[in-house]
Parts: sequence; structure tokens; C-alpha cells
Amino acid sequence: MSNLRGVLFALAAFGIFATHDVVVKTLGMRYAPFQIIFFSVLMSFPLVMLMLMRDPTSGHLRPMHPWWIAARMVAAVVTSTSAFYAFSVLPLAQTYSVLFATPLLITVLSIPILGERVGLHRWLAVFIGLAGVIVVLRPGQAPLSLGHVAALAAATSSALASVIIRKIGREERTVVLLIYPMLANFVVMAAVLAFVYVPMPVIDLGMNAVISVLGFSAGLFLIAAYNNGEAAVVAPMQYSQIIWATVLGAWFFDEWPDRMTLIGAAVVILSGLYIVFRESRGTVSTNTPVLRTRSRLELATTFRVSAFLRRWHEGKPR
Repeated sequence: MSNLRGVLFALAAFGIFATHDVVVKTLGMRYAPFQIIFFSVLMSFPLVMLMLMRDPTSGHLRPMHPWWIAARMVAAVVTSTSAFYAFSVLPLAQTYSVLFATPLLITVLSIPILGERVGLHRWLAVFIGLAGVIVVLRPGQAPLSLGHVAALAAATSSALASVIIRKIGREERTVVLLIYPMLANFVVMAAVLAFVYVPMPVIDLGMNAVISVLGFSAGLFLIAAYNNGEAAVVAPMQYSQIIWATVLGAWFFDEWPDRMTLIGAAVVILSGLYIVFRESRGTVSTNTPVLRTRSRLELATTFRVSAFLRRWHEGKPR
């Protein structure tokens, strides 16, 4: 029964995330991603501060691993900018199909960064999954655009951020892990805003607020999912986003994924599921980097739930 609650919370979370991406895509048709991210981050700060106010531990905001935090800040900016742009210019289902390569890339990056030993089974899953991405992109048959490059960049940078969290997460305070990427996005987007700014009516500013609220709410649902269900059961629910993408894309944007996109997405999803299954077997993976990635693609408007889960499970923040 507990796992069922976890699954239901996760499905709700990823449904909210998909709605978040619909709003991003809607605004992206009129504004540059830098402008959307700037206002969305600005409106996310009060919500995130409410969570951080519950942190009773004393300490400073200087990172214990400044170079890793700096790398994560860069990854956070690249992920947000690339993902927002990809959502704006590509069909939702196609964007998700590429972003679903993130667990495969986490597996690869965990080797040099975490010292993870990846066996033949997981290597095969990685290669097959990346072949699925190629099926989605169809180089030589369909024109590759900057949007496709952006989706790949978002998947890669998100994977890097996830592996960095796995490496330093237990030694850095929650506030450091959360605030630095948000500040990086805010500062960079503010610097670029002067070159791309387009006046926004009140209704569009309100849609930026909706993006912030949806990202925050989805994070809370995801925390509830992992608090109620096992990671190996909850983690695969992220792939439900392809269903949401198909339905919402058709409903709002008249987007219908073609056969090759669906085939490629299925290959990527099955490869990701297999990696989760292998990591859930205790003797296969030392670091379980994919299974421990409790958040979906980390954007400027969402927060990584892992630190909050660990804090609540251990009874104290870090």
C-alpha cells in the first residue's frame, strides 16, 4: 500500500512537471528563455526560502567543495537555458525523448567522478538507449536544429549536476546545494536580460509565477512519493511524462509524435528502466547514481529533493 501511495504521488508530480513545461513552451513562443528563467527564478525565491527557514542548523554559506559547486552552478545554468529553449521550439514528446537520456549519461559520468564500476549489462543498456536517441533525432533523414542540440546539452548538464550531487551531497549543507545554482541562474539571466528583454503584460508575468508554483508543488509531491515508496518503484514513474507530453502536446499545440519518435522514446525508456533495475540489485552498483537521482531534470524553477529527503529521514538537515 505504501508503494502504491508513492506511485500515485510520483504520477501527480510528473503530471505537474509536464504542465510546468507546457507553460514554459507557451511563454517560449514569445520570449527568450533568459527572460522566462529570470522572472521564474525571481518568483521562486520566496517559496524556496520558506523551505530553508526550517533548517535549524548553524553554519555558513561557504561551500566545502567550491570547485564542485562551481561546476554544478555552470551545469545548472546550461540545463535551464537549454531545456527552456528546447521546450520552446521542439514538440514536447520529442524533447522528453531526448531528455530521457539523462539516466544513461549519469551512468557514464559516474565512472570518472564517482569511481562507479559499470558492467556489461549496464553498458549495453547505455548504448542501446543512446541508439534510441539517434532514432528520435534521425540524423540525415530529418533536419537537426538548435533545439535538438539544446535538448542534448540539457540532458548532459543535468546528468553532470546529478553526479556532482551524489559526490558531495552528504558533506554540503542543503542551503548551499539549493541556493548557489539558483543564484547562478538569476545573475546570468539578469546579465543577458538587457539584450533580450521584451515588455511582459501582467498575464504573462502571472504565467511566470505559475511556472514557479508548479515547479515547487511538483517537488513537494516528489518528496511525498519517495517518503512513501521505494526508490526502485518510484523512479520509473518519471517516464510517465511521455504520456503527459503526448496528451498535452496534442491538446495545446496540435503536436502528434510520429512513429520514429515513439519507437526511439520506447528504446530510451526501456534502457533507463533496465539501469534502474540493475542498480536496485544491491550487488551490482556501489553508488547507485541513477537510483539516487530523486529529482527529474533540475531546472531553475525546481529544487532537488534529495537533500530534503535525507534531512527528514535522518532527522536533521545537512
